[in-house]
Amino acid sequence: MKKSLVIMAILLGFAYLANAQVVDRDRSKYAVNNFAEDDKYTMLNPYETVSVQEPKGKKVKNIIFMIGDGMGLEQISAAWVCNGGKLNLDNFSKVGIQRTYSANKLVTDSAAAGTALSTGHKTNNGMVGMNADTVAVKSLAEEAMEKGKRAGAAVTCRVNDATPAVFFSHAETRKNQEDIVAQMASSGVYFLSGGGTKFWEDREDGRNIAEEVKADGYTYVRTKEDLMAVEEGPVIALMDSYELKPSLDRGDILPASVTKALELLDNKKGFFLMVEGSMIDDGGHDNKAGKTMEEIFDFDRTLGLVLEWAEKDGETLVIVTADHATGGMTLLGGSIDEKKIRVNYSTTGHNGVALPVFAWGPHSEDFVGVYENAELSDKIRALIKLIFQPQANALFL
Repeated sequence: MKKSLVIMAILLGFAYLANAQVVDRDRSKYAVNNFAEDDKYTMLNPYETVSVQEPKGKKVKNIIFMIGDGMGLEQISAAWVCNGGKLNLDNFSKVGIQRTYSANKLVTDSAAAGTALSTGHKTNNGMVGMNADTVAVKSLAEEAMEKGKRAGAAVTCRVNDATPAVFFSHAETRKNQEDIVAQMASSGVYFLSGGGTKFWEDREDGRNIAEEVKADGYTYVRTKEDLMAVEEGPVIALMDSYELKPSLDRGDILPASVTKALELLDNKKGFFLMVEGSMIDDGGHDNKAGKTMEEIFDFDRTLGLVLEWAEKDGETLVIVTADHATGGMTLLGGSIDEKKIRVNYSTTGHNGVALPVFAWGPHSEDFVGVYENAELSDKIRALIKLIFQPQANALFL
């Protein structure tokens, strides 16, 4: 019996070593930077950031709302160190603080936080575009479309995940994925990019939403190359069956998608664009510093091109924030000169800390201060005069 246990232990040890080698090989294919350990990271190829001048005294015609899912101040600080003490976020001189708790939990989820940011209503965890009484409430994107503006979203998750969903649909639970997709397809969205073909083409209810939107006049594409070739909207680009791949595998899909979104959305009446760095959150849940950093860099590079576009336009407000922080990251050590960090994590879930709000462009000073996440939505709504009108649509409060 003892001999059998010894043999079993040896075999388990070999299996563990084999699996460890597989993990090492997996990490090596991401060897743009050094993923030595989950709590350490060194950036070998830092990127240049942009320097832009904020326009003064102009009206707000366009809004670009950028959300780093799970991106708290601790993650931003770590990314700043790894890129040698610079990020495109450094262009923002107007910074506020938003509190993230939901209607029923101190620690929010993406659905409740996204609903507050999108609609100005705190709600219960898991609810999409509804208040805590399960009544549909109008999002900034929906108000923009009612005013004749174009609206869109570019994300790295499936387009029907919680954050993009709250701008174009309403559901008592974020789990109603097929219903959320059906609503998004009929919402009037002008530009939509991310993943999730499974929920559009291979549905349990038998509908093929992809064919339906094409019949409604949408261009529907499944690759970045096809998206880049699109010359006019409306367009839906779903470039994976579920989520998009991690940043070092997917390449420049997010910045390329946002560049195309700006091209297609731009018009005389203006537009609303939501951009989400969706997988920053995954790095926090996995307690992997390298994964978190790479996703923030992709998000921040995208921010750089957004700021350059907004500087030329002159009438675009850019807001950058998060829905919540994830992982409870603590920056314990590292070096700006050596572009490396050492971190610790307190949880694999979300945490309840307040978050920074970065504002750039016309009326950016309105976002300085401390306020609720729902108030951030109200500030945006007021600036572009998307005034809440109960009689406009009986579906919404």
